[in-house]
Amino acid sequence: MPAVSKGDGMRGLAVFISDIRNCKSKEAEIKRINKELANIRSKFKGDKALDGYSKKKYVCKLLFIFLLGHDIDFGHMEAVNLLSSNKYTEKQIGYLFISVLVNSNSELIRLINNAIKNDLASRNPTFMCLALHCIANVGSREMGEAFAADIPRILVAGDSMDSVKQSAALCLLRLYKASPDLVPMGEWTARVVHLLNDQHMGVVTAAVSLITCLCKKNPDDFKTCISLAVSRLSRIVSSASTDLQDYTYYFVPAPWLSVKLLRLLQCYPPPEDAAVKGRLVECLETVLNKAQEPPKSKKVQHSNAKNAILFETISLIIHYDSEPNLLVRACNQLGQFLQHRETNLRYLALESMCTLASSEFSHEAVKTHIDTVINALKTERDVSVRQRAADLLYAMCDRSNAKQIVSEMLRYLETADYAIREEIVLKVAILAEKYAVDYSWYVDTILNLIRIAGDYVSEEVWYRVLQIVTNRDDVQGYAAKTVFEALQAPACHENMVKVGGYILGEFGNLIAGDPRSSPPVQFSLLHSKFHLCSVATRALLLSTYIKFINLFPETKATIQGVLRAGSQLRNADVELQQRAVEYLTLSSVASTDVLATVLEEMPPFPERESSILAKLKRKKGPGAGSALDDSRRDPSSNDINGGVEPTPSTVSTPSPSADLLGLRAAPPPAAAPAPAGAGNLLVDVFSDGPAAQPSLGPTPEEAFLSELEPPAPESPMALLADPAPAADPGPEDIGPPIPEADELLNKFVCKNNGVLFENQLLQIGVKSEFRQNLGRMYLFYGNKTSVQFQNFTPTVVHPGDLQTHLAVQTKRVAAQVDGGAQVQQVLNIECLRDFLTPPLLSVRFRYGGTPQSLTLKLPVTINKFFQPTEMAAQDFFQRWKQLSLPLQEAQKIFKANHPMDAEVTKAKLLGFGSALLDNVDPNPENFVGAGIIQTKALQVGCLLRLEPNAQAQMYRLTLRTSKEPVSRHLCELLAQQF
Repeated sequence: MPAVSKGDGMRGLAVFISDIRNCKSKEAEIKRINKELANIRSKFKGDKALDGYSKKKYVCKLLFIFLLGHDIDFGHMEAVNLLSSNKYTEKQIGYLFISVLVNSNSELIRLINNAIKNDLASRNPTFMCLALHCIANVGSREMGEAFAADIPRILVAGDSMDSVKQSAALCLLRLYKASPDLVPMGEWTARVVHLLNDQHMGVVTAAVSLITCLCKKNPDDFKTCISLAVSRLSRIVSSASTDLQDYTYYFVPAPWLSVKLLRLLQCYPPPEDAAVKGRLVECLETVLNKAQEPPKSKKVQHSNAKNAILFETISLIIHYDSEPNLLVRACNQLGQFLQHRETNLRYLALESMCTLASSEFSHEAVKTHIDTVINALKTERDVSVRQRAADLLYAMCDRSNAKQIVSEMLRYLETADYAIREEIVLKVAILAEKYAVDYSWYVDTILNLIRIAGDYVSEEVWYRVLQIVTNRDDVQGYAAKTVFEALQAPACHENMVKVGGYILGEFGNLIAGDPRSSPPVQFSLLHSKFHLCSVATRALLLSTYIKFINLFPETKATIQGVLRAGSQLRNADVELQQRAVEYLTLSSVASTDVLATVLEEMPPFPERESSILAKLKRKKGPGAGSALDDSRRDPSSNDINGGVEPTPSTVSTPSPSADLLGLRAAPPPAAAPAPAGAGNLLVDVFSDGPAAQPSLGPTPEEAFLSELEPPAPESPMALLADPAPAADPGPEDIGPPIPEADELLNKFVCKNNGVLFENQLLQIGVKSEFRQNLGRMYLFYGNKTSVQFQNFTPTVVHPGDLQTHLAVQTKRVAAQVDGGAQVQQVLNIECLRDFLTPPLLSVRFRYGGTPQSLTLKLPVTINKFFQPTEMAAQDFFQRWKQLSLPLQEAQKIFKANHPMDAEVTKAKLLGFGSALLDNVDPNPENFVGAGIIQTKALQVGCLLRLEPNAQAQMYRLTLRTSKEPVSRHLCELLAQQF
């Protein structure tokens, strides 16, 4: 690159930068910048005979001002003029300005393309490199279309300089990543591959990066690169540090190129040619041998470069998984790193050994390091290293060491970091099930899990033990005895109560012969935990009690007394109230035979994949559990504990108030199914699983709409529900919304579920769904204190004339909310006409004798009633032109308040309610959407276009609807999300 002479120092630029740095305040800086901008503008407009030096100096100042965060709206033409200069420094500044400030949609792109084309044809290597750098930096599709055919020609031309080839390869890589369809590699493929034989190492490095990217899409086209890559790698590995002096880094020859070549080889299976494969194996052995040699330097850079090649070599050995000798040597090499003083090396060694553990050739070698890994789990200071140690123990586990590994992980669980406890619980549960030699050990392990880390034992884990106990006759008696003993502990986790309630309800008769666990003792033990449990657990215990009446008739009077108690029959929770009423009636009316038929023992569950393993895979990603699933490791393990899952028909749906946001899975099968008549209101419209309904029935949309109707009079739930809506006070009866009400409302514009409000006393959660012009919303009020809320009154208020636009039907909630308890309120919503202001939610209660009140904005906005609409590009533009009246369009240009991420933007637009239309906007970076707002009175069509400008960190949002107020309101709502 040409040197910059003293004359190019640009003293005026240096003085300006000095002035900016000496400014004492932001105001002074802005004043100085405005003065300079005015001066530059006058120079550009007034003096038509500006020389190249002056243009360069002023363009540099504009560039500096832009980098300070100020907008620049002129000077672009002068920068383009600099491209035609024959001086390197002037051309360089012109290209720099264009690369930074010119938008890919700019009108100047055509002029810029002409200048670039001239430089590429000039055969001046410096100018060609500048042009290629500009193409790569801008990277627009238009530039790609203009130069995609020229760049491969420059890359493989025999007379191109090495620096030009490097730039061309990296420029082509950039264009391929942006628009793969524009790079025509068919005729150039073989010549690009042969760049791996180039004399210049820089060209080879750039070519490897390009080929690695290209071969992922078209591996067969670039298959010839394998032999060339092996040949080049062999020459590097076998060379001394003095052979490649220009590319030797701290006595390590070409480390970056070596790593890239090893990664390129991982795109393909082992070479088929025996000679190539032998040469590659020799290379890999050489790298492993060099790792054993004493270091040639004590500098950290030397060890980093050497270890980078070593770990990439081990990754290639693992990828091939065909050389037992190399796999064992790699394992032994990693074993040495397990006790290295460098934390990063220990982490990488553990991570690589996790993959090695899944190979049949190296699994036994990995197992030899079990003591070192267990020690790392206990003593490592870094939590991420401890997590990798737990992963490795999980991966190396088999029949021979399962008990040792599970006991060590259980021991570690008592002091483990909270961030990884749930994951360790899942792994222990999977290993205990997979490698159980007898089911008594499995039951003991799961109960120990609940005792040690009950808060982190997810529902999948304790569902699983119930399924296995139900399916295995030989373990039912032991499980009943063990869980009975566990329930006698003074401090007993709620998950233990759930497991105990289910198992004793099903198999308590197997231990009833022992006086120490007689039926009255079992009932007394379970009922002593009743008042400490959540609603879902109490519902399960009520099912256990009715099971006891069938199993142990002598307990009937006692249990009926519990069911008859006012706290059950008049319980504020409808699920508990219903169960108490129905179970009491069932035990009083039904004969012994009918009772035995209704409450017969649960049938075995159908065999399915373990839900625990599925959850671990979701938590860790697609690769999780591969070591455990690998049948090569332990072919006989499949006969242990076949996966079982409850079918939808055997799972009862809990009261939504069992969880604040109602987002958890359903509890284990209750002893008695809910009556069919109660199904109408118990259907969870937000359930992820399929409803247990006949296949012939209403469509999901019809079912949803029918749920918003009042219950039929003959339904038992209709007798328990409160049909009268809560009194709706006027706006003058409540206080103004809290200051952060608008901020809380904005959080729900693009989502339906979450926490609406939370302070030290109260948490309010929201879960809602909208279809057409109807919606249903669940509000969950959680008492975060230990003191009961009195006179708890949540009401919905319609400010102004909102009641004529939006109908909200509410149901009363209990006036008292116990400490630590939650109550639920259901709102049925109907959009009558378009509206601009949301309803208000007023919550009043007494806490410790002190009145408390707050007013929030209910997260019901007009976009909730969006119906996404798909349409072709032609239909979209036709409709766009129809909505061309000034009042029908609302547009806003605004700064980005969050990082500009395309996937996040897409998710927000989908959450807003519109359909995203592909291949409509000529600029692929823009987003186009369409939808219809459904109201009872009319439908409002809506089209939107969002144009992000990543360089300026700004958006332009344009909305067109058939109603002017709706356009403005939707534009304001959506703009606040970005």
